[in-house]
Amino acid sequence: MAMSDTTTTTSASAAESDTPYQVLLATYSSPNNEKFEHVHELPTPPASDKVSERTAYLGSLRKATGEMQERINKELTARMEEDKLREAESADGSKVHGGVIDEAKEEDNYGEEVVEEED
Repeated sequence: MAMSDTTTTTSASAAESDTPYQVLLATYSSPNNEKFEHVHELPTPPASDKVSERTAYLGSLRKATGEMQERINKELTARMEEDKLREAESADGSKVHGGVIDEAKEEDNYGEEVVEEED
């Protein structure tokens, strides 16, 4: 199975765009799923040596990173479910009951090649 899905996380400097903020950016693209992007603008880190200003900046960065991770997890989970449903529909359908995948059966047979008996 080829893994061509990509997730990119970058931080663009305010100097690059002449704006008073930095950008925390995560981008996901896949040939099989819809692309998504998470963009969060952060204030430019203080140029001063004041501990309180740097602490505030790091606090906002930590919060933004947590929000980004939460969004990425939700998006990737949704795409995994879409992939599982698509795979099940392309198979003989025995794993799908009313559009729902039998998770217990999937877990029991994880990593195994399962040959279903024909009735």
